[in-house]
Amino acid sequence: MNLIESIVAQAPALTGLRRDIHAHPELGFEEERTAGLVAGKLAQWGVPLHRGLGGTSVVGIVHGRDGGKCERAMGLRADMDALPLAERNTFAHASRHPGKMHACGHDGHTVMLLAAAQYLAAHRDFDGTAYLIFQPAEEHGGGARAMIEAGLFEQFPMEAVFGLHNWPGLAAGQFAVSGGPVMASSNEFRIAVIGQGGHAALPHLGCDPVPIACQIVQAFQTILTRDKKPLDAGVISVTMIHAGQASNVIADRCEIAGTVRAFTAGVLDLIERRMGEIARGISAAMGARCDLYFERNYPPTVNTPHEAAFCRQVMERIAGAQNTLAQEPTMGAEDFAFMLQARPGAYGFIGSGAGGSHAPCPLHSPHYDFNDALIPLGATYWVRVVEGWLGQQPG
Repeated sequence: MNLIESIVAQAPALTGLRRDIHAHPELGFEEERTAGLVAGKLAQWGVPLHRGLGGTSVVGIVHGRDGGKCERAMGLRADMDALPLAERNTFAHASRHPGKMHACGHDGHTVMLLAAAQYLAAHRDFDGTAYLIFQPAEEHGGGARAMIEAGLFEQFPMEAVFGLHNWPGLAAGQFAVSGGPVMASSNEFRIAVIGQGGHAALPHLGCDPVPIACQIVQAFQTILTRDKKPLDAGVISVTMIHAGQASNVIADRCEIAGTVRAFTAGVLDLIERRMGEIARGISAAMGARCDLYFERNYPPTVNTPHEAAFCRQVMERIAGAQNTLAQEPTMGAEDFAFMLQARPGAYGFIGSGAGGSHAPCPLHSPHYDFNDALIPLGATYWVRVVEGWLGQQPG
C-alpha cells in the first residue's frame, strides 16, 4: 500500500477530528459548525476559501507551484451532512444531538478531503488549481444542485470533478470504479386513492379505498416483470400505506408512497407512465379516483469513461491492481450525479470492510461508524488524483 507517510503520521489527529464531527452531526443546509470547522482548518493551512455558495458550503482553492497561472483546474468533492436518525452506539464520540447521526460516513469523507488539503497546501507538486468542494445536503437536500445553480462551475471553472464514498462490504484497502452508470436515479411518488367512507359493517354503501390501494401496489410489480425489458434495471418500492383512524370505520382516503430507481431516462419514463395508468385505471374500475404525484429527485450517477479510467490508474498505483475492482452498479442514489451532468468526472468507492473501529457499519444503520483506518488511504488517493490529473496534458 503506497500511502503518503506524512498523512499517515497525522492519523491520530485526523481520527480525533473525524470523531468530533461525528459527535456533532448536522442535517442538510444546517452544517454551520461543520463548515466553520472546515473553513478554520483551511485558513490555518493557508488555503483561500469561499463560503456559502448554495447554502452552507465551503470551497477551498489550492493553487499549484505555478500559482494557478496555467489556468487548468479540477475539483474534488466531499459531503458534510448527517441523517435524521437516532444513533444507537454508546462509544464516546456518539452523536450528542438526538435524532441526528453521521450514518453514511460523510464525517469521514470531510476529513479525508481536509487531510488532502493540508498536504496539497504544504507541497503544491502540480500546476494549476485544485478546488476542494465541501458540499452540504447530499442526503435528500440536493446540495450539489444548489451549488451548481448558485454558479459553482462558473465561479470555479474546472475541467473535471471527482467524488469518493466509503463502501461497507468492500474490503478495507480496496477501491472500485467503473465507467458508465454506477448509481441509480432517485425518485419518489405519492398516491391518494379517494373513495367514500362509511360504516365498516356496511361496505356496500361506500367505496373502500384500502383494497383498491392494495391492488394498485400489487399491479405495480407487473411494470417491472411485464412492461420493462428484463435486462433493464428498475425498482419500485412502496414503503408507506396510510389509511383510517378507527377499526370500525371505512376510510375515505388511502395514501401510498415510495421510491422508484432506474439507470436510464427511458426506463424511468416507462415506469412513471405505467404507474399513472395503473393507479388511475384500477381506481376508476373500482369506483374511486386517485391523485398521483411523481417527483424526480436525483438523476443517475454516470461516470465518464476517460475520467473513470484515470481514477482506476491512480487507485492501482496506491493499492495495486488486485485491490482495484470494477464497481458493480447499485440502485442507491447520489446527488454528485448533478455535478457529473455538468462536468466530466468519476465517482469512486473506497472499501470500509466489515465494520469500523467500534461497530458494524452498513450505511444508514443506527450502529454505523466510519472506519478511521481509511482516512490516510482516502487522503492519499485525493492527493494523487490532483497530482496525476494536473500533471497530464489536457484532453
